[in-house]
Amino acid sequence: MPPKVRITKENIVQTAVEIVRKKGAGALNARTVAGELQCSTQPLFSNFATMEELRREVLLAADALYHGYIEREIASGQYPAYKASGMAYIRFAKEERELFKLLFMRDRSEEPEQREAEEFKRIAGVVQTATGLGEDLAKLFHLEMWAYVHGIAAMTATGYLELEPALVGEMLTDAFMGMKKRYEEKGE
Repeated sequence: MPPKVRITKENIVQTAVEIVRKKGAGALNARTVAGELQCSTQPLFSNFATMEELRREVLLAADALYHGYIEREIASGQYPAYKASGMAYIRFAKEERELFKLLFMRDRSEEPEQREAEEFKRIAGVVQTATGLGEDLAKLFHLEMWAYVHGIAAMTATGYLELEPALVGEMLTDAFMGMKKRYEEKGE
């Protein structure tokens, strides 16, 4: 009978996510993961051809955690869907600072944009529903709103700003309503 696999691919990814969560993306390397798992680096490279492959899995796991924030915020019904996604983005930045930085504050200039473009188009559709704007204006509206939300989230993730959720909610409503009025005037 073959020996029982003690360290699985899932264990490795979960451990790597925890390392990033606690120490930041710069701490993610084979020795650190192996040390946390109390093993040699052999199980890592039996499951992943390279550290880059493991990093991609960590990104996917962090992205799944982020999308869980959005799903829970929307499901709570506390805010309309579009506002809920912004609130979740900012809450993720506050509660998962290092994972937020990994996902949204890294150099992405060499990465393909296809997935993000699809997500952007989907959210622009939510904006169309919420505002009644046409597709092009809804995309521009979302781009502006996203820059605003990301600014709050980035300041939160870096410890520059600590705002109460109620104030964040008011700020997002103010920005949304002001931009909606301006965009409605543009569309006339």
